Amino acid sequence: MNPQSQSQSSEGRHDDDSALSEFLASLMDFTPTIPDELVEHYLAKTGFQSPDIRLTRLVAVATQKFVAEVAGNAHQHCKARQATIPKDKRDKQQKDKRLVLTMEDLSKALHEYGVNVRHQEYFADSPSTGMDPATRDE
Repeated sequence: MNPQSQSQSSEGRHDDDSALSEFLASLMDFTPTIPDELVEHYLAKTGFQSPDIRLTRLVAVATQKFVAEVAGNAHQHCKARQATIPKDKRDKQQKDKRLVLTMEDLSKALHEYGVNVRHQEYFADSPSTGMDPATRDE
């Protein structure tokens, strides 16, 4: 490495270090959606303990981002599912234009992140769930 590239590398590392320091300092003033106590509880259950609240808040921010992304993806799956319903049935089912998030939507969204969710038979995603198979219209 020549002296000029070492100088540029050192400056880049300094910029990264200062940006990281600023970010960690900003975590002290940030109040995450997920309470520190809840994050600390689950971190302790996994065996992780740290007296630095910034680490706890960093995990809370990462968790908040993950939940927001999964919810957004589930919302897109819900919209796509609603779009596949024939127009006449869709108009009868949803006069108020609300979307109903189902376990199927959530499972698909979580599957994109490598989380596989299988729900029990007793979860009702449709009115015919739990009925005698002989009486189902499906």
